[in-house]
Amino acid sequence: MIIAVDGPTASGKGTIAKALAAHFGLPHLDTGLLYRAVGRQVFLDGGDPDDAGDALAACAFPAGLFADPHLRDEATGGLASRVSIHPVVRTALFDRQRIFATQPGGAVLDGRDIGTVIAPEADVKFFITASVEARAERRFREMRDRGSDSTLEEIAENLRRRDERDSQRAVAPLVPAADALVIDTSALGREEAISAAIKAVEISRPSSQPEVTPD
Repeated sequence: MIIAVDGPTASGKGTIAKALAAHFGLPHLDTGLLYRAVGRQVFLDGGDPDDAGDALAACAFPAGLFADPHLRDEATGGLASRVSIHPVVRTALFDRQRIFATQPGGAVLDGRDIGTVIAPEADVKFFITASVEARAERRFREMRDRGSDSTLEEIAENLRRRDERDSQRAVAPLVPAADALVIDTSALGREEAISAAIKAVEISRPSSQPEVTPD
């Protein structure tokens, strides 16, 4: 069973994806970390994230970069959004994501184009969303706990810019798959959102359908 979980930053898609993976015993991949690693590597290389050549070169980042504490920073998130615009970057990372998605037994992947590009054949597709205000408040608390001095207003503006870039890019824009289940987490608590997603999977997956026997 393949479960695709898409949505904008701080919508709760990562939390929901991890919970689904744990509940159904499936491996999980946060595909956004791949783009964050590319963005971070561009920075470390002294390159330009808006330059396709610099961004493509950064796709060869070492595996150890996933342990970089700056990978979750707001600045790195902005770089990830910028490098993800380049078609050559998306192509370079496509195979890695497809291999993970199509492994025996299935998987859970979260990102921005899982249900539309990476695994359009996914058994269950989600699009997790929330208002900018709710997402900014969540990210502000998260960053504050990490010692960041970013203000709520700065974070909200950064989210708006990223949403615009991600939804308007020419290749693999951030849009719900036509058959995605949309969950708005603006007014939902963590457990409520997870419970709603688990219930949706249990209803949607083929094995949950009742067996019909002939009379």
